[in-house]
Amino acid sequence: MLFRSDRFLKLEVSRGTPRAQRFEAFRTAQAWWLDEYALFRALHALHEELPWFNWPGALAEAEPRAIEEARGALFLEISYRSYLQWIAMEQWSDARRKAWPVRVFGDLPFMISADSPDVWARQHEFRFDATIGVPPDAFSETGQDWGLPPWRAEVMAGNDYAWMRARARRYGDLYDGFRIDHLVGLYRTYIRPIDAGVDAFFDPADEGAQAARGEALVTILSSSPADVFAEDLGTIPAFVRESMTRMQLPGLKVLRWERHWDREGQPPIDPREFPECSVATTGTHDIEPLAATAEGATEAQREAILRSLLAAGSCLTLLPVQDVFGWTDRINTPAGVDRSEEHTSELQSHLNLVCRLLLEKK
Repeated sequence: MLFRSDRFLKLEVSRGTPRAQRFEAFRTAQAWWLDEYALFRALHALHEELPWFNWPGALAEAEPRAIEEARGALFLEISYRSYLQWIAMEQWSDARRKAWPVRVFGDLPFMISADSPDVWARQHEFRFDATIGVPPDAFSETGQDWGLPPWRAEVMAGNDYAWMRARARRYGDLYDGFRIDHLVGLYRTYIRPIDAGVDAFFDPADEGAQAARGEALVTILSSSPADVFAEDLGTIPAFVRESMTRMQLPGLKVLRWERHWDREGQPPIDPREFPECSVATTGTHDIEPLAATAEGATEAQREAILRSLLAAGSCLTLLPVQDVFGWTDRINTPAGVDRSEEHTSELQSHLNLVCRLLLEKK
């Protein structure tokens, strides 16, 4: 597994070639996240990809002395992991440069897996006696449990939300813009204690504290040079909507849900009436594609809907790939994690075809 990076170290780094100089410049400039990531990946490989909480005690607890010893013992593996990230970044940067004026947007997850370098290196900033999710809603009568560790917001606030600032910085480097996933979770996190005898609860519980925390975190994420908008669907308290308006943070306008609910017959809102500070879209990854609905059953119907959306007053319009091509494949079903191999393979074949067509066009 190491032969490519080992050869690179011997034949290029040792001679200071131009490629080696670019690699060293990358390692220096990105050390603020790369050192932690590469070490974590090296330790993960050493322990047969077991999660960090199953590693030997000192390493599982990320003790400084154990970490320094591991850095020396795993020098080649760490270099290999850094090398992979450099290659990926060179290719990513080249793709973005060639794609211009096409702009690349990403998605900032609300929370991350427990088995990640972020959590491993900052265990005091996370809780391990609970998970996060959402209360009962239209998607699930029992709510959703995402199995992810809640953060200790008071601890993060004590270091001026250094981790969140690092995430904003990294996403600003990678993308021209990004979507904040599950915005309401920044304001109030739904915590589900692992102890079945303890009820789930929102943290913080007070609306004033929720508004203060949410706006602090949104301000940090919006400080990125990338354009930012938010996923504000589901049960969103009125004060969060008001906060978004104050902060000029665009939210989503999903066409099928934008109606005059207070009028007789609940007629749909003309997309041209959508406010500029919004993002218009036909759907999300959590709902069925347009072609799977009665409104989009025919190609003519779908084309009319897409044309109306492209005339929206929103600052940005997003068209899910399934709706562009008239596919019925659904990307995600909320409250469930299992997907059939046949379904995944079919969707992947569709995406592979699109990629081939785009490459042939280039």
